[in-house]
Amino acid sequence: MNRPPDHEHLDEQMVKMEVNLDDISGEWLGHVMDLLLESGANDVFYTPIYMKKNRPGVLLQLLCSQQKISKMKNILFAETTTLGIRYYPLTVHRLERSFFNVNTQWGEVKMKRGIHEGLTLQQAPEYEDCRKIAVQNNIPLKRVYEEVWKCLGEVKEK
Repeated sequence: MNRPPDHEHLDEQMVKMEVNLDDISGEWLGHVMDLLLESGANDVFYTPIYMKKNRPGVLLQLLCSQQKISKMKNILFAETTTLGIRYYPLTVHRLERSFFNVNTQWGEVKMKRGIHEGLTLQQAPEYEDCRKIAVQNNIPLKRVYEEVWKCLGEVKEK
């Protein structure tokens, strides 16, 4: 999957695609999400909805570049029960991203930082690094996150 560039920019070549599904297995939905992400979708998510005749269903939405529309369309038609796909052109404002490591008592955790006009607005530990430490050390995931913030000197007050 191609990542967007790390510098701050507007990505004007994006599309949101969506389908309503009321007759598909939950197991299939997990498989479809994996296929879409592996094929270049930037994001995939599901929202519970109620459809005509008050039938419960799922709204599948994905974000991808215009160049990926055909690939996404083929997956949606082949792997879901949809009879139609809605497309919306979309512009995404992406913050500058930078990465750095934090040393905890259990090992390094990669941090992602979001920067707008030179100011850090967001930063967060990478989930996979934290999860790996939690599993290897048999400790709660939230404890790893707390340790990362403590090491940064940014313990959040409750």
